[in-house]
Amino acid sequence: MSKSKNNLNTKELKEISLKIVESYGSKDPFIEQLNRSRLPSRETIITVLASVQELIFPGYFGILGLDESNIAARTYNLVSSLFEDICSQISLCLRLEGENKTFSDLQNSAEKLAITFIEGIPRLRGDMSLDVEAAYVGDPAAHSYDEIIFSYPGIYSIMVYRIANSLALLGVPLIPRIMTEHAHNLTGIDIHPNATIGNSFFIDHGTGVVIGETTTIGNNVKIYQGVTLGALSLPTTSEGVLIRGTKRHPTIEDNVVIYSGATILGGDTVIGKGSVIGGNVWLTHSVPPHSKVLMEDPKIRIRQSTTLKAITESDIEKQS
Repeated sequence: MSKSKNNLNTKELKEISLKIVESYGSKDPFIEQLNRSRLPSRETIITVLASVQELIFPGYFGILGLDESNIAARTYNLVSSLFEDICSQISLCLRLEGENKTFSDLQNSAEKLAITFIEGIPRLRGDMSLDVEAAYVGDPAAHSYDEIIFSYPGIYSIMVYRIANSLALLGVPLIPRIMTEHAHNLTGIDIHPNATIGNSFFIDHGTGVVIGETTTIGNNVKIYQGVTLGALSLPTTSEGVLIRGTKRHPTIEDNVVIYSGATILGGDTVIGKGSVIGGNVWLTHSVPPHSKVLMEDPKIRIRQSTTLKAITESDIEKQS
């Protein structure tokens, strides 16, 4: 490239850069964060997930070769780094959400929330143990617990949900949603961190599953790919403003199985315990306990190509 052409490109790029900078002066608050407090780090929040994953499943992730002689030291080091990471991110998110406190007060609040969260990790381990067991019992293709922990997208998405939900219940803003959307991006499973999900939950295959914010799921529930637990409608005020904080998503009671492609909508919709919801069912009303909800068998028409038939018969004649 000639020097004159390079100078021309430099001039054009400077002009383009100035136009971009000028756009930062827009009053639109969604395109710039200038003159605001430092934003949370998505990368650090993902690191937090990895640290908690190692604490929940020691020996599977992170440092290998752990045994009784070094597990205590590794756990302490991991908890210490986790505390620093989650504390810094909580403090930033509290400030971003408009907490009108001094830096010192925000830091104290973040430290208390971080300690409470980390104290809950043994409970998270117990919950995930039941989820892994449910996957093993519910999937005949599962050969071992190791296979499930290492490779099942449903287990990863449930783990991230349980971590995020713990933070959401503590009132931590933004971080829970970043966590579950990270899992959504990796697995295709979209679980809102404010959903309520009981023990021994299993998502088989998983791609395309959506579980909305106000969904309530009981114990021993199993769902397949493509299931949507969503809102029937979006309630608004007379001025057309969305009403938030209402129960918009269904309740799934204990021991329910929901097969692939089923859609269950509405905050008043309750699927009674022990029910089975068949594939591709569309439900907007409640069903009593121990129900089986199935689609009627569709009429299937099969046509054989006459051209293919002629070729087949000709081939047979040639062979004979």
